[in-house]
Amino acid sequence: MNDVVAKALREFNDRLDVFDPAPAPPVAEVRVGDATIALRAPVVRALTEALLRYQDPRDRGTCDHCGGPRLDDNFVCADCGRPSGVFGQLLSERVARYDPPAELS
Repeated sequence: MNDVVAKALREFNDRLDVFDPAPAPPVAEVRVGDATIALRAPVVRALTEALLRYQDPRDRGTCDHCGGPRLDDNFVCADCGRPSGVFGQLLSERVARYDPPAELS
């Protein structure tokens, strides 16, 4: 895993180096396992921006009811168990109108 991360950082550095014909000295270093990758200011800025903009694909927002951050694929909150958002409202309305068949009563 460390090799993959170090390789990705080196490739990120290389991609940005082509835009800076006279590279400035490094302003930071990142250590990944045994590898140390020196980062120049433009790379640090780009990496910081990428980190700030990153959104985990599992992030589906927060629950409308309890504010918890763990909504599943169906937007049901893992903290309070209630469906959230428009889907939750629709589901709640349907359940309220549901009239089970006689064989289930």
